[in-house]
Amino acid sequence: MPQGKYSLLENIEYPADLKRLLPQQLAELCREVRDFIIDEVSENPGHFGASLGVVELTVALHYVFNTPYDRLVWDVGHQAYAHKILTGRRKFFSKNRKYHGISGFPRMSESEYDAFGAGHASTSISAALGLAVAAKMKGENRQTIAVIGDGSMTGGLAFEGLNNAGMEKPNMLVILNDNDMAIDPNVGAMHNYLANITLSKVYNRMKDELWGMTERAKAIRLFLQKTLIALKAPLLRKGNLFESLGFRYFGPIDGHDVEKLVKTLETLKNIPGPKLLHILTKKGKGYKPAEDNQTLWHAPGTFDRNTGVRHSHHSNGQPPLYQQVFGETIVELAEKNDSIVGITPAMPSGCSLNIMMEKMPDRVFDVGIAEQHAVTFSAGLAAEGKIPFCNIYSSFMQRGYDGIIHDVALQNLHVVFCLDRGGLVGEDGATHHGVYDIAYLRCVPNLVVAAPMNEVELRNMLYTAQLPQQRAFSIRYPRGSGLTPDWKKPFEEITVGKSRQLTNGSQVAVLTLGHVGNFAEQAVQKLAHEGISCAHYDMRFAKPIDEEALHEVGKMFTQVVTVEDGAVLGGMGSAVAEFFTTHGYKTQVTRLGVPDRFVEHGTMAELQAECGFDAEGIYKAVKLIMDNE
Repeated sequence: MPQGKYSLLENIEYPADLKRLLPQQLAELCREVRDFIIDEVSENPGHFGASLGVVELTVALHYVFNTPYDRLVWDVGHQAYAHKILTGRRKFFSKNRKYHGISGFPRMSESEYDAFGAGHASTSISAALGLAVAAKMKGENRQTIAVIGDGSMTGGLAFEGLNNAGMEKPNMLVILNDNDMAIDPNVGAMHNYLANITLSKVYNRMKDELWGMTERAKAIRLFLQKTLIALKAPLLRKGNLFESLGFRYFGPIDGHDVEKLVKTLETLKNIPGPKLLHILTKKGKGYKPAEDNQTLWHAPGTFDRNTGVRHSHHSNGQPPLYQQVFGETIVELAEKNDSIVGITPAMPSGCSLNIMMEKMPDRVFDVGIAEQHAVTFSAGLAAEGKIPFCNIYSSFMQRGYDGIIHDVALQNLHVVFCLDRGGLVGEDGATHHGVYDIAYLRCVPNLVVAAPMNEVELRNMLYTAQLPQQRAFSIRYPRGSGLTPDWKKPFEEITVGKSRQLTNGSQVAVLTLGHVGNFAEQAVQKLAHEGISCAHYDMRFAKPIDEEALHEVGKMFTQVVTVEDGAVLGGMGSAVAEFFTTHGYKTQVTRLGVPDRFVEHGTMAELQAECGFDAEGIYKAVKLIMDNE
């Protein structure tokens, strides 16, 4: 930390140090915290815009409340960098999201100040309600605060929490951080509703002025409060949703005025029951490039902090991202097939459906952060003859699991699930690794479970999935780039449930699913140079699995290695072992994949090596088998 640049921040290790500052010093501290985040994230990539947007709120919360005794729950966790910096982790922040470093998200195991872990959206209200009710049951007079963005408010879980909290009436505060953004701009009726509240200047100005005039006259204030509630509906042209759910609503107020935030929070902590404070912030606040392009600067990678120029890690002639292949391919297919529509839960840019959205805006639906709704909405479209390509990150699809079974597969509907970020995803860590989908989908009837080894295979699987004879179809592909620069080949139908043998061999069979097949190719070539003969099969489908190929393998080999970028329990390797057992083959199966534990954060290469299914791990597994023969 440069001497003098952070004259206030360098003396703050924990919130107790923060409380020694005068209120008028807090704005300068906020500037220093914001500069620190810019300095750090420009060199060590992370979630940028969201954290800049809540600097004042974070400082005010830790200044007013007695954390960690008072519980502070962050939704998603993208915005928790200032929180981490002020709660004992500033000196470790250069290791944020790095292998064996601190997590980019709140983690209960990392700090007592992280009251509840996060990574997926819309959880904070339900979790905070549980903490508040438990405190009440234990007779503890602690404050509980949930911070949730307007984007996360589109998730059904947030409404379930609000509904239950209004009934339980705990002493808790929900802070609605309204910046009009999730990762992409917010959509839907909730977005429009919040806009109506923020634009109702007459009501909000009247409330602020009367509240200030009656600061010391509690009886008058109570009378005026009741009067304003009566006036609220006609002034807002409708009743307040949050108050109808049992919350006392306050705001909206400027979320970048730290002294006003402090005064407001001091007042609210003395008001019992469930309360909601609506604050207005700007994502990327204090860094103009991030303010001007909030989607791009959600997680921008490394950049020059002085010029705002982002450092490119992808050059012409290199293989594209799998996401880009999906985005361009679905446009090609949709141009030929009028029935194709695209669905995404608030991730059009992340999954590249924004390409189709720009060209065919009436055929792409961003449903907000609502994965279960995305699945069942897709089922409804399919019931009327549309072919929905429902693109959801693998770890987020866990939220839509009931819809996959009950609404799609049970009714045998033609929905194509495109599971982006299948496998280990790197620095986002355990909350975002998409390692369970093979196992949790393989047991569902009427559902194809596929994974391409490269970009050409992804194109052909997408083409195959939309053909009239298909029904529910899941295609999972990883985060990042493939290996094939020349990937735009003519479409070819793939026979569902049919693998392909890439290498002949006589000693060990290596069976792979998905992109990890490229690691196996490297390992098989290295083993061949050492005189070890391996047959390599790209299985392509975990369900239906290629039984003809497995019979062939079972008759020819006593040693089989399976490789997948997913959980070894219940995955493709389990399907292979089950097959051999069912048919009486005495084949020994060594399963490589993600072990039965939560894998933390690091680069994808570091984590794949840790789990033992990178090229070196596959090589070592086969060598160990041969050494023990």
